[in-house]
Amino acid sequence: MKEGVVFSLRDLSFSYPGGTCPVLDNITLEVNEGEWLALVGSNGSGKSTLARLLNALLVPLQGDCFIYGMDSKKPENLWEIRKSVAMVFQNPDNQIVGSVIEDDTAFGPENIGVDPSEIRERVNWALEVTGLSGMARRATYALSGGQKQRLAIAGALAMYPPAIILDEPTAMLDPQGRSEIIEVLKGLKKRGITIVYITHRLEEIVYCDRVALLESGKIPYISSPVDLFAEMDKMDRWGLELPPFVRLWSILRENSVLKPSTRPVINEVLSDLCQ
Repeated sequence: MKEGVVFSLRDLSFSYPGGTCPVLDNITLEVNEGEWLALVGSNGSGKSTLARLLNALLVPLQGDCFIYGMDSKKPENLWEIRKSVAMVFQNPDNQIVGSVIEDDTAFGPENIGVDPSEIRERVNWALEVTGLSGMARRATYALSGGQKQRLAIAGALAMYPPAIILDEPTAMLDPQGRSEIIEVLKGLKKRGITIVYITHRLEEIVYCDRVALLESGKIPYISSPVDLFAEMDKMDRWGLELPPFVRLWSILRENSVLKPSTRPVINEVLSDLCQ
């Protein structure tokens, strides 16, 4: 396995018991250290299944899945893999176990036997990163949807993982909540944490390094966000919906407001339009 590669999948396939066809079929993919990779695709394309394979919650039936150089098929590697790769699910209520923010954040480190003094350090750091440090003693039931999702991320970060996977964490949030989560992820990216981000909202992939498209259990397309947005004629086939700012970009190009020579700086344009 090459140095600096966090996830390495080779000819990976997976089917659930009783399934008539594979959910994932012959997937080959590498994710580098510090990279922010988005996984997009229509419902049923295999995104959530792939996320669980990257965290070793599932293991491939065929092919290989190496995570930080560890083979996920080997039971002796599972504990270390799951310590190294945190998972955040769509519904934060399924991950919140404490009645107070700081107690919930400390739950993971306490359960793996971290020293109490270090737990305090980890909790303070995780709450600061997620913008919750001023709310440490607040009851978890009183939080908004966006705050609960940030708390779920804080609980994952308190384990000090070098990589984190998020499975549609903004699906249940309003625009303000979605914006809060994207800001948190931008901060994690700056800290060098590897991010795999599953979403069906293409406006959320602007800040990602690469995008992998899942279609019927395969990955037919990997590109930068900008190049994906340029594939407008394929969006319906892929089950994706163009965000409004990309439609505006298209109109501007069609009317020669944006010329081909401006393409190298289109990332800046898209980022500005996304605000």
